[in-house]
Amino acid sequence: MPKNRVDRPIILGIVGDSAAGKTTLAAGVAQILGKDQVVTICTDDYHKFDRAKRAENKTSALDPECNYLDVIENDLNSLRNGKAIIKPVYSHHDGCFKAAEYIEPKPYIVVEGLLGYSTRTMRNNYDVKIYLDPEEELRVRWKVIRDTTKRGYTEEQVLASLKKRKDDSPAYIQPQRTFADMAIQFYRPEGMEDELGPGLNVRHTLRPTLPHPDLTSLLDVGENTGISLDLARDKDGKPVDILDIHGSIETHRASKLEELLWGLIPEAQHLRANKRSIEELGKIIIISHPLMLTQMLIAYHMVKAALGHHAI
Repeated sequence: MPKNRVDRPIILGIVGDSAAGKTTLAAGVAQILGKDQVVTICTDDYHKFDRAKRAENKTSALDPECNYLDVIENDLNSLRNGKAIIKPVYSHHDGCFKAAEYIEPKPYIVVEGLLGYSTRTMRNNYDVKIYLDPEEELRVRWKVIRDTTKRGYTEEQVLASLKKRKDDSPAYIQPQRTFADMAIQFYRPEGMEDELGPGLNVRHTLRPTLPHPDLTSLLDVGENTGISLDLARDKDGKPVDILDIHGSIETHRASKLEELLWGLIPEAQHLRANKRSIEELGKIIIISHPLMLTQMLIAYHMVKAALGHHAI
């Protein structure tokens, strides 16, 4: 760890709707930063009611009133100040609460969940804020697959739950997008409606609330390189940079972007020892270049924050 590191944990927020890809993204970032240096917390653990009680009350976990937001606020503040917490545990497998956990802070803390930016007090504790906003039909398909294979639901139950929650996401989840430093949208390439994984494109909406890396050296004007960077207006009309990475990007171009990002954080070269490069991974498994590069970009910001470049 660099000697000039700030003297407190660095906190990453990842917020998005159910099955938006938060856990997958968080796991990749933790791997890059070093799993022994990262503690990951899911704010779903702070639900007020178990699955059966929510069904009885006809309430949704997306509703802030069904979560202990004040406890999340206190725990985030404690972790940011280097203090341990006693964290509740909610099991998505059976929808019940388990024994609480004693959590000690580590150099990096990843906080993922549904409502992480819903209060100013919570937002003030993050160094980097990500909002996951995948194409809606894609998210629905991810949710059906996940909830039927890992959470004990039938497809009919998942679809019924989505229908019941249709007003909750616009009311409680989507408004949090405005507080993110980066909004990340995975989407299907034209003509590839059945693509669910490695072939997906990703669009990063980069807000000026963070000093994003200069990627212009990778852009070949007029060429189909699988990567583009444009100046645009966000949904609120504010100027943003839009970084698009296509699922079809060639491995050597993806590797160049990875190398550029590593080159911009020379203080973190020790992190590379336990991470295979995109080039190496491409030889042994089918990978998603857009996902890996997204995780690398977020890790870049976490390292920069640890060096005091993102002081808040």
